[in-house]
Amino acid sequence: MNKEAAVVFPVSGQQCLGIYHQGKPANFHTGVLIVVGGPQYRVGSHRQFIQLSRALANEGIASLRIDYRGMGDSHGQKQSFDQIDEDIHAALDAFAAASGLNRFVIWGLCDAASAALIYAHQDNRVAGLVLMNPWLKSQAAQGQTMLKHYYLQRLLSRAFWKKLLRGGVNLKASVQDAKGFAKDATAQDSTTSDSYQMRMLNGIQQGSAPICLILSGNDLTAREFEQVAFNHKQWKKALKNKAVIHAIKDADHTFSSRSWKQQVERITADFVQSVTG
Repeated sequence: MNKEAAVVFPVSGQQCLGIYHQGKPANFHTGVLIVVGGPQYRVGSHRQFIQLSRALANEGIASLRIDYRGMGDSHGQKQSFDQIDEDIHAALDAFAAASGLNRFVIWGLCDAASAALIYAHQDNRVAGLVLMNPWLKSQAAQGQTMLKHYYLQRLLSRAFWKKLLRGGVNLKASVQDAKGFAKDATAQDSTTSDSYQMRMLNGIQQGSAPICLILSGNDLTAREFEQVAFNHKQWKKALKNKAVIHAIKDADHTFSSRSWKQQVERITADFVQSVTG
């Protein structure tokens, strides 16, 4: 039976909680730290993080899924995702103490993926990153994404035209919204050097750990990330030769179906094996 145990670790005088999964005798010398993103805690939407940890344990891969300060059962004030470097560092210390490992992959969904990028280059224990639908929002990217992946699809939809002809569409409001997103799409990038977007880019540029990107086929957050990362000169250069990209067709933001979750589990296990020294 796979061993699961609570791990309590201090962060700035506050107690934080994680669940350590040892699994069967380890086949790999690299563990997976699962960082929670968004309004989630260590269980994850539709028990995703539990299922991921147990799937990894069955492969002989240890993991630790955590609540950072202010989330789930961890104490303290809730932290912004771009301000949890200390939480990740303390969690890795606790993981190392529990497992005896000294190499780790950080796994994150949405803004937890962004947090992992910001942190990883600062810690030589990080052997790789698994980033699912990273949060990389900008005014221009949001406008371009909405025009390309929402309004264009609506215009090509037979259901939309049927609804329009029946008077079921507020045409004036839709046109105003489209104009707003068109204006956003042409906006200049106003991110500053200390913005979380630039800190993410800096993390890739300064880091040496390989990156596994998993992107949903049916998710606007993934499309916004692609809009910036695959079209911006600095992002493209930074990701070149560092990132392997996996697209899961039709998957939603949290990979809610059993099939999508199993694909994520397989990709993650294979990536851990590839970076294990």
